[in-house]
Amino acid sequence: MKTSEKIRNIYAAEKDIPAEYRLEPLIQKEYLIGGKLKNFRGALRKVHSGILMKKGSALEKKFIGEYPLMTAKEALEALAAAEKAYDNGKGEWPAMGVEERIRCLEKFTGIMRTKRDEIVKLLMWEIGKSLEDSQKEFDRTVEYIADTAAALKDLDRTSSRFTETGGIIAQIKRAPLGVVLCMGPYNYPLNETFTTLIPALLMGNCVIFKPAKFGALLHRPLLEAFRDSFPPGAVNTIYGEGREIITPLMESGRINVLAFIGSSAVADTLKRLHPKPHRLRCVLGLDAKNPGIILDDADLKTAVKECVTGVFSYNGQRCTALKILFVHKNFQNTFIEAFVREIEALKYGMPWEKDVKLTPLPDRSRIDYFNQLIEDAKKYGGRVINEEGGVSEGNFFYPAVVYPVKKEMRLWREEQFGPVMPFTYFEDIEEPLDYVVNSNFGQQVSIFGRDPERISRLTDILVNQVCRVNINSQCQRGPDILPFTGRKDSAEGTLSVTDALRAFSIRTLAAFKNSDANKELVRDILQNRRSKFLSTDFIL
Repeated sequence: MKTSEKIRNIYAAEKDIPAEYRLEPLIQKEYLIGGKLKNFRGALRKVHSGILMKKGSALEKKFIGEYPLMTAKEALEALAAAEKAYDNGKGEWPAMGVEERIRCLEKFTGIMRTKRDEIVKLLMWEIGKSLEDSQKEFDRTVEYIADTAAALKDLDRTSSRFTETGGIIAQIKRAPLGVVLCMGPYNYPLNETFTTLIPALLMGNCVIFKPAKFGALLHRPLLEAFRDSFPPGAVNTIYGEGREIITPLMESGRINVLAFIGSSAVADTLKRLHPKPHRLRCVLGLDAKNPGIILDDADLKTAVKECVTGVFSYNGQRCTALKILFVHKNFQNTFIEAFVREIEALKYGMPWEKDVKLTPLPDRSRIDYFNQLIEDAKKYGGRVINEEGGVSEGNFFYPAVVYPVKKEMRLWREEQFGPVMPFTYFEDIEEPLDYVVNSNFGQQVSIFGRDPERISRLTDILVNQVCRVNINSQCQRGPDILPFTGRKDSAEGTLSVTDALRAFSIRTLAAFKNSDANKELVRDILQNRRSKFLSTDFIL
């Protein structure tokens, strides 16, 4: 049976879907502003899953829900609610002590855990992520929340002491920045959104967050949890087209922090909308074109396994995916042959199937884009070297390995963000190094080899070009305690459990001259717990 026929057979009729994975359409009209769930009375966006349904010999879209298409009116209403809650730092949430904030977050997490099955199912249907990966995303997010709370405790403990220098005694802590606009991506619509939303919130900022176009419905089960766990206005949600609701927010000049994960082009546009750019802090996770460099002494089994996982995990729809491979000429035929065989062993099918690795894409337009990249490569002598590579049916696209990729091709420079893998070979190591140096991106790189001298030399060069060098392993974000950032057009600011807390706050201090009168004054403040900032309380 041809691959195209096999692909068509992955789709199921509605009656054949296992009962535990069936989804009733979720018609969401509710949104959270100022601590209240409001009903939206305007237009709704219809959501269709990338998982198509068999009906006879045809494939039909499956309707899975609707969510609000808000206007500038609702967006500015959310902004006003966040500003009221922040109240120039005097509001209930920003003025609350760290221990109290953590208790609110723990209450939220407890409610969130009860929604696991519901959110995992929505993840599968909205973005086509496998059951296993959807469960991992949920569990990793809950773990991230707990780790962030623990990191804030450590940060606050360190800040609980005073320091003295030059006759000045001071206590240095971190304070919130104001109103934060959070916008997450569709590929990790829960986890990546929360890696900015949670630290921003926990530091005392008031947040407006807009879910991604694909992955909006899965946040609906958490609206009551946000409402019941945090003071009114601390968390506000908006939905709809960015140009309709994000443009007026940025143009208002009243957004203090932009937390955005997406393309650098969109980020640049958003930043230019703000009339006071020097007042806007940005935390951005942007584009990447992470290369893999396979040296001629690499361990074949390790390199192939890590590269296939690094390239095709969640269909390659990850900023941390490997996006281009440089293979030493002496090793290329052996490596590519093994690489293609490994792809052929990947199971493809519906997200709920056991051990499935390749699933339908949430957006059909991406397949048109992949085909354009392949046709462009063919014009310059490239070809798809794996059998049935690039075959598509419905929203499923079978991985395509393109070889050889050249500088003239779009695949050389564009981030494909999907299951199209460009290969090229090199004889001189300066060739892939020049690629990294001249690239517009600088997130990560993977190098595969066994010679300590070569690996160390390459590492010393590459750490000045990218922000993470992976030795004999795929590119990746985790563990979350490690810094996650990039150079050039790949990022602005650093995210990790601890770095994110710093990114959404600013160091501030109270200081006084070392005199008996001042010490007596501050001693009274401390002993009678008159201040939340001036405090030596130690959070257990």
